[in-house]
Amino acid sequence: MSGEIYVPEAVFFDQDGVLIDSEGAWDEARRAVVAENGGRWKDDATSAMMGMSSPEWSRYLRDELGVGLDPQEISDAVVARLLAGYEQELPLLPGAVEAVRRIAARWPVGLASSANREVIDAVMAASGLADTFGVTVSAEEVAHGKPAPDIYLEAARRLGAEPARSAAVEDSSNGLRSAAAAGMLVVALPNREFPPEPDALALAAVVLGSLKELSPELFAGG
Repeated sequence: MSGEIYVPEAVFFDQDGVLIDSEGAWDEARRAVVAENGGRWKDDATSAMMGMSSPEWSRYLRDELGVGLDPQEISDAVVARLLAGYEQELPLLPGAVEAVRRIAARWPVGLASSANREVIDAVMAASGLADTFGVTVSAEEVAHGKPAPDIYLEAARRLGAEPARSAAVEDSSNGLRSAAAAGMLVVALPNREFPPEPDALALAAVVLGSLKELSPELFAGG
């Protein structure tokens, strides 16, 4: 980072792909529900759903993939499969808890996740980070999921931070676009399983190789 000294008012984290290695688990759970309920998976389904809120991807499974359930039933079935796996082992990414706590020691932190509220709460409890985040927002709680800016704008509002003076840590194309659209400084931690598209990655002010690189010193004046 160069130019004007940048000290954020707050730092926001995505959950899936940033704190936990879960994109594959979501994919597996959705594929199973599609297969068990008369649907047919499409080659681009995984990328199409990244960043969608649960009402959005549940409708996608019904309308685009042919799942013979209503959206709420679809959401419940997928989440039940996902949480069953998390109860066995929470797939925290290396250094995730430490990175959040390093940043939280310097600035208020918030979570802006496309995951369902019950999934967020389960991850927060299991990781021991529930008391570290000042706010957590699910895409269920805003009008539009990522790449729309709604979730980051709402997280900033709840935390009392100015979006243009905040930073966001994201891994996916739609997440990077969402944070940028909210006017935040974007820190990219590219998802290795589902890498962001070049134009989305170009929105980032800095690209991390791992969470070990995320520290207050990353920000000028930190």
